[in-house]
Amino acid sequence: MIKRLLVANRGEVAVRIMATASVLGIETVAVYPADDAACGHVGRADAAVELPGTDVAAYLDVDAIIAAAAGAGCDTLHPGYGFLSERPELAARCAAAGLRFAGPGPEALALFGDKAAAQARAWELGVPVLAGTGPDPLPEEARALLREHGAVMVKAVAGGGGRGLRPVTREEDLLEAMRRCASEAAAAFGDGRVFAERLLPRARHVEVQVVGDGTGAVAVLGDRDCSLQRRRQKLIEIAPAALTGEVRARLSAAAA
Repeated sequence: MIKRLLVANRGEVAVRIMATASVLGIETVAVYPADDAACGHVGRADAAVELPGTDVAAYLDVDAIIAAAAGAGCDTLHPGYGFLSERPELAARCAAAGLRFAGPGPEALALFGDKAAAQARAWELGVPVLAGTGPDPLPEEARALLREHGAVMVKAVAGGGGRGLRPVTREEDLLEAMRRCASEAAAAFGDGRVFAERLLPRARHVEVQVVGDGTGAVAVLGDRDCSLQRRRQKLIEIAPAALTGEVRARLSAAAA
């Protein structure tokens, strides 16, 4: 049973986590840099720990976050979303410090933080995935994929947010797209690896929400259509997605 929870986030997401924890009888601890001292999540928590630094950088300091949790007597850390929530390092450091991490384990975070590795794992499990290359393909590998399918998406292996993505339909544009994606990914994520994947120009972008309890049990919570995008960044998400029952069942099973 969780007794004291550190919420390594700020703003609305932190307040909502704290509200749920309160209903469950769990004490909460907020973290904040000096310039966030008046933020709502600080007053909502049962206790608060000031972090060194300012603004966003303070919430990305793994050492300070772990020290705050240990010093406040927390047994669990919730990262919220954004910030450190998808960093394998934080999950691993929590385990080393004897803290529960309210999220996937470091191995899962590392796997899903690498699109090429996640794609390969899905293939091993029999989940249908698009044809693609491995990370850092030879130019001829990427050209062969483009010739076979008529269009590819060059993708950064790491990161997200629409960065390091470029559609390519002409062979003469392929190498420049790979170079630019690699440069953008290296600047944004510190990892310049890219791969190429078959592009389906008229596909819809549907995401499935899945939760696991750490025992191997997994439940599908629902799905949402994120197809309305600008520069490959989502603008509006519609839940549930407009799917037939048969398609939803197949998609949910594959996600689980």
